[in-house]
Amino acid sequence: MKELILGGARSGKSGYAEDLAIKNGKALRLIATGQAADEEMAKRIAHHQAQRNKKSLGKEWRVLEEPIKLSEAMTEIDDGKSVIIVDCLTLWLSNAMHKGVWGEERRKLITILPTLKNDILFVSNEVGSGVVPLGQLSREFVDQSGWLHQALAKRCERVTLIVAGLPLSLKPGNLNS
Repeated sequence: MKELILGGARSGKSGYAEDLAIKNGKALRLIATGQAADEEMAKRIAHHQAQRNKKSLGKEWRVLEEPIKLSEAMTEIDDGKSVIIVDCLTLWLSNAMHKGVWGEERRKLITILPTLKNDILFVSNEVGSGVVPLGQLSREFVDQSGWLHQALAKRCERVTLIVAGLPLSLKPGNLNS
């Protein structure tokens, strides 16, 4: 089962993905795309780590930190026995755009996705619901994010939007697949 989980900042999307992963019963894997480049981001990362540890009830998370080469990281841990959370796609997009490798990294993810055996929960910020940004770079980011979400929504069995901690199923899929 592959699921795309969308929501705004602090909407509860990461917690929702973690709860699904724990209920899944398989080994827990997390690919973290964020980097602690400043104090505020370091605090966000620490908050997520604490929340995961509090919920996991003794189950251990294997965490891979990979800001750009997402498809390689997913392939590396694809054993058919785990559930993978990718948190988060928009940070990955930003990192790849900054390094000038976005087109290639996006292509690799879309290409390998159907071959992966693990259950995968993609967490991403829905950034396209507001006004069109003024700056060219910001518009490009919003556009690329929207196109990525559309491509993944076509390839994922389930798509869920999280608002105020509440899940709204956009593409229900089969819970037992």
